Amino acid sequence: MSDPRYTPLRERHEALGASFTDFGGWQMPVRYTSDLAEHHAVRQSAGLFDISHMAEFLVTGEYAADFLDFALAGRISSMPVGKAKYSLLLADDGGIIDDVIAYRLAEDRYLVIANAGNRGFVDSAFAARVRDFPSIPERALPTRTDGEERSFAGFLGDRGVDVEDVSDSYALLAVQGPAAAAIVAATAGITDLGTPWAEQKYYSWADASFLGEPLLIARTGYTGEDGFELLVRAEDAGALWDAVSAAGEGHGLVPAGLAARDTLRLEAGMPLYGHELSRETKPSQAGLGRVVAADKERFVGKDATPAAADAPVLVGLVADGKRAGRAGYAVVAEDGTVLGEITSGALSPTLGHPIAMAYVTPSSAEEGTAVFLDVRGTKIPATVTALPFYRRTK
Repeated sequence: MSDPRYTPLRERHEALGASFTDFGGWQMPVRYTSDLAEHHAVRQSAGLFDISHMAEFLVTGEYAADFLDFALAGRISSMPVGKAKYSLLLADDGGIIDDVIAYRLAEDRYLVIANAGNRGFVDSAFAARVRDFPSIPERALPTRTDGEERSFAGFLGDRGVDVEDVSDSYALLAVQGPAAAAIVAATAGITDLGTPWAEQKYYSWADASFLGEPLLIARTGYTGEDGFELLVRAEDAGALWDAVSAAGEGHGLVPAGLAARDTLRLEAGMPLYGHELSRETKPSQAGLGRVVAADKERFVGKDATPAAADAPVLVGLVADGKRAGRAGYAVVAEDGTVLGEITSGALSPTLGHPIAMAYVTPSSAEEGTAVFLDVRGTKIPATVTALPFYRRTK
């Protein structure tokens, strides 16, 4: 068994009294005070998360855009510089290896952020796809200066695309909540902002500096609230955490752990790899068919057999009372027939009633369908509902 990994912010978490848990091989703060207090702080003001366990890959080269169109399910090449896009890394059979966010840093330069637990799988998949990249259709073949076409095999010999795992060089902090913009804008040491705050839209990013070193500020997050994710050199992580914390005084900012992050993303209907997404799950089952650019001429997973007509599909479930269904609990009909299984569930801190995401049979997936949650042998009435459960109003 390998030794647990810690982020560069370990000492600060320990000083704040954090409780730790294993997550993807990392020891991560699960809470500092209470799950509920941290959850409510993000909904009402702001929370500061350490998400430095996430994996980062730089994809560079003249044909980086074409490569990512081939390697990922979405159409990445159409994304302008300064924007980000949620996408999927699929296996040949259409199963989901990971869900990722791709950021276009320049015409020939991208950042891809993947899940910590899938870092090795993503690295291996990218390496294999670089090797397979020559099989892209001939319309994309580069042209020599003498006018003669050359094969991609020869082009790759010239390093037309390069993928580098840079995860260990960077730390990633998330500031999430209604006060996030005010807090980040007031953080001492952040200068040289490339895009004014008022112009930075959701799923965009801006260049900046922190203490004179590069800082990427992305308006992305995993909580259903407005917020930012800050990518900084690993050696500057502590100073940035301190500066953001100081700026958050008076704004209600609190450090927040994985427990709050999980209930926040569940309320927002955001899937979690290992729960709603897996190697056995196809995008259409998870409601992510929109992420797949099926009209692309070729990408890994395009030729996969579609999910079977009777394959389980992801739905939201709401129930009354206080007893919540948890991951692994069955969803059943009134007569006890098993209809599916919960993948994530909790008593919603914001809404005050149980919510869950579950895979159920297509015949049980229509909004308004009455089902039951098997909570330790007790059948709890529930209703199929549309996702997300919670949506911020502004």
